[in-house]
Amino acid sequence: MDILWTPWRLEYILSKKQPECVLCQMVHASPENDTANLLLYRGQHSFVVMNLYPYNSAHLMVVPYLHLSDLSALASEVLVEMGDMTQRILRLLKEVYRPEGFNLGMNLGKVAGAGIDDHLHQHIVPRWGGDTNFMPVLGETRCLPETLPDTYAKLKSSLANFFDPPPKS
Repeated sequence: MDILWTPWRLEYILSKKQPECVLCQMVHASPENDTANLLLYRGQHSFVVMNLYPYNSAHLMVVPYLHLSDLSALASEVLVEMGDMTQRILRLLKEVYRPEGFNLGMNLGKVAGAGIDDHLHQHIVPRWGGDTNFMPVLGETRCLPETLPDTYAKLKSSLANFFDPPPKS
């Protein structure tokens, strides 16, 4: 069996957590703060945000507005919107970054690897051949080819081609 070591995750796991949910803070902040929060899109029931601790460039998350940890408690319309957003994000990432594959998934519960275990979120991680190397394992260093703000700007500028205008609240 191969083992994938991710020592950089330990920094996040051991870091002092805010008492409030970071995902709720992002979505309840003014839309004027979306760029600073790396929040890309607000839908009717869920939103798309960049991961602050990405596994790869353009690692995104689709997050319901509701602060829930139980996937079975989500209403059908929320699940449908999250699925639609995921499809649109996959098309966006294929056009902008041309990945060779993706990892999609949710870590439900702390023992399942969830860093934020009390607020559901689905990861969308673009993958390229050779995107894993010795640096994270031996050097405890991730190599990302661009900054988070640069990735945000690149994705935000193409977003309108994949999403309708945001719904009015």
